[in-house]
Amino acid sequence: MKTPFSRRIFVFTPFFLAGLICFTAFFLYCSGRNAPASAKETRRDTTINPSNSYSDLFFDSTTFEHFLEKAKWHDSLENALRNFYKGRNYQYAWINSEGFNEQAYNFQNLLADYISYSGDSTVFNHFINDLQDNGNKNWSTLLRNDSTRFAIEMAFSSSFLRYAWRAYQGNIRLHQNDLNWFIPRRRINPLALLDSFYRNKEALNTEPVNEQYGLLKKHLLRYNDWKQRADVPVIPLPKKEYMPGDSNPAITALKKRLHALGRYAAEDTSKLYTEALQEAIAKFQLQHGIKSDGIANTKTVRYINQPADKWIRQILINMERMRWVPAQPKGDFITINIPQFRLTVFENGKPSFGMNVVVGTSQNKTVIFTGTMKYVVFAPYWNVPPGILKKEVLPAIRRNSNYLWKNHMEWYNGGVRQLPGPWNALGKVKFVFPNSFNIYLHDTPTKSLFEESSRAFSHGCIRIQEPGRMAKWVLRNQPPWTPEKIDEAMDSTEELYVTIKNPVPVFVGYFTAWVDSKGEINFRDDIYGHDQKMARYLFTN
Repeated sequence: MKTPFSRRIFVFTPFFLAGLICFTAFFLYCSGRNAPASAKETRRDTTINPSNSYSDLFFDSTTFEHFLEKAKWHDSLENALRNFYKGRNYQYAWINSEGFNEQAYNFQNLLADYISYSGDSTVFNHFINDLQDNGNKNWSTLLRNDSTRFAIEMAFSSSFLRYAWRAYQGNIRLHQNDLNWFIPRRRINPLALLDSFYRNKEALNTEPVNEQYGLLKKHLLRYNDWKQRADVPVIPLPKKEYMPGDSNPAITALKKRLHALGRYAAEDTSKLYTEALQEAIAKFQLQHGIKSDGIANTKTVRYINQPADKWIRQILINMERMRWVPAQPKGDFITINIPQFRLTVFENGKPSFGMNVVVGTSQNKTVIFTGTMKYVVFAPYWNVPPGILKKEVLPAIRRNSNYLWKNHMEWYNGGVRQLPGPWNALGKVKFVFPNSFNIYLHDTPTKSLFEESSRAFSHGCIRIQEPGRMAKWVLRNQPPWTPEKIDEAMDSTEELYVTIKNPVPVFVGYFTAWVDSKGEINFRDDIYGHDQKMARYLFTN
């Protein structure tokens, strides 16, 4: 069934139509981002006529050129849109003699869905609503007017471009460098999407972004439903903790709130802290990065009590990030999610195994970027970075002249390095993916930190919990590197570089909400404050 245009979805003000299109063009091109290469001029396809065209309505090319002249679009956008309509012989894309075509209704519903779940009002356009508000209810009469019909056509096309930019690539106001984010932002060609949508109405049914986007969207809808419920109690904070065997009216509230969150399946509403509740609490803790002991202490209850808006905003922020990243690769690769303090190894696009990691402190943030692992270094020297040398090592040398000897260090090429061995800050092996940030994966002699629930302790590099397992995986198909030979090289005191035969992509990301392989949503704390910065752009006008 076609959706009537009385729904307040499109917003195209006639007085501001040219300004709106210039505004769209500014976002797409004047910013210097995503400006597609100027397309070669397309010849007008004069073989298209009312007898074989999709639409039986055409507009005059002179009218179109006058419109472009007033709109003052960027040359690249102007040429691309000109090519789009020349390739159609200037037939309408959204309207035919019977009124709005199927693509127009499909786009209306698509846009309505996007606005509903994202809350992104920037894609609104006032034109059609203004026409209706002025008493123009008879669309068949309205669309018979050539100038009005043409204005609506152009408004639809500009609205589509604005939607394509926002929904598929993200908020242009967010500067990734401010967030220490250096993964190249994915690029789209909005005119190619427009052409694809025109040719195939199903083309945009699935967002062409990382699959996590759609998974997060499903949970966003659930949290939006939860927000509307009036029967979700707030749990009184325990003086110490609620634990198995306890009986307390607050435990009933705990069960009800977890049930509303979809985190407790049982219908039990008794005051007793049951085994089923303990399991639900342990699972909740695990999915929120809290020590998973199944005991409802004050920290856990505070998390459970957080309002729906907090979770909704966190999901929306991470959906925004998912617009920036490419689709998940199909081959072998490694991901590190900083807020999760977790590394995952993928084989043929599927998770194979994972391990805990230690990342940079809030003062020494690990950078978000992508690289390619090319070398394994056994028994590495640690070349003390200039910052650590200045702030830590040199003051220590001034206090104690034996500092270098006691810490197995030596002067080298005007700096200081630590000798290979069990004392070395990099442990027995490091994994190098060359980058301008001097970040790499490495072992560490300080193993206890991997058991902490929050693991932001390093100067920026990433310490991994199972370096031997990583080395054996990276070199698994590379003779003569058998597991035994790898163990021998790790226990050596002579540094050895090994070039990886099949280099491995590495993605260092920052996601505080994601959906795991079981379909469960996970949340983590915003340890670097990146969510907070993004919120200022996403949730303010």
